[in-house]
Amino acid sequence: MSSSHALKMRLAPWALLLVSASWGLAFVVMKDAIERQSVNSFLFSRFLLAVIVMLLIKPGVLKAINKEILRKGFIAGLFLGSGYILQTLGLALTGAAITGFITGLYVVATPLIAALVLKVRVTAFTWLCVAIATVGLALLSLKGWTLGFGEFLVFLCAVAFAAHIIALSRWSSGLDVYAMTIVQLGTCALMTGVISFAQGYEAPVDTAGWLVIIYTAVICTAVAFVVQTWSQAHMSATKVAVILTMEVVFAAFFAIVFGGETLTLRALAGGVLVMLAMFMIVLKED
Repeated sequence: MSSSHALKMRLAPWALLLVSASWGLAFVVMKDAIERQSVNSFLFSRFLLAVIVMLLIKPGVLKAINKEILRKGFIAGLFLGSGYILQTLGLALTGAAITGFITGLYVVATPLIAALVLKVRVTAFTWLCVAIATVGLALLSLKGWTLGFGEFLVFLCAVAFAAHIIALSRWSSGLDVYAMTIVQLGTCALMTGVISFAQGYEAPVDTAGWLVIIYTAVICTAVAFVVQTWSQAHMSATKVAVILTMEVVFAAFFAIVFGGETLTLRALAGGVLVMLAMFMIVLKED
């Protein structure tokens, strides 16, 4: 192993950890932004800017977009865009910490959807993880005997993200990953753009609003994707998954420290169970 490769292997986990931290912080900074700008207007601005930044980073990627990438990237982008729309709508109705916990359920939902769609056998261990996650979700989301609407939207977001992961696992092999991502983000921009202009597009009301859009578009989308792609060339997919689930921890931490949120003992217990289920299932895949 060359000294250069060894250095990259040491740096990759820390680079991914920074990506997780940026995503966790996004839950907190977006909370205020979407209270002053409509959800779809915010997302359209974010995705459009992300696509522009990625094209500026690698303008030659347009030559790699063929019919197959366009078709598969568009369908995968529909799942991704739906996930982001549901997540952001849910975030507007509930706390950043709880939104982060429930979003992380995509790790558990993925093997279940794979079983239904791809006929992959679900093991007893996976069912155990699902049971633990379900209890955690109930502690986080149930208000009396009813499910909070915001939490329900975020749960649907987790399902959409799981469907997106499965679509990529089936289609991305042998295709240009960067080109696929451009098409997916372009689809997200198209989806949110159509909705936001139909509702009446709202630009950010002040500099703070624009800074949030720039942060989420450039750091949390364009740069994060480049870092993740680079990191995955130097470490296993399982290690990548484990580190990225730290997004949930960072979301809760930043929500408490900077967002002024408090977690009840019940919500904290639910979050711990969701995290336990996530880590169990990704570590089992090793």
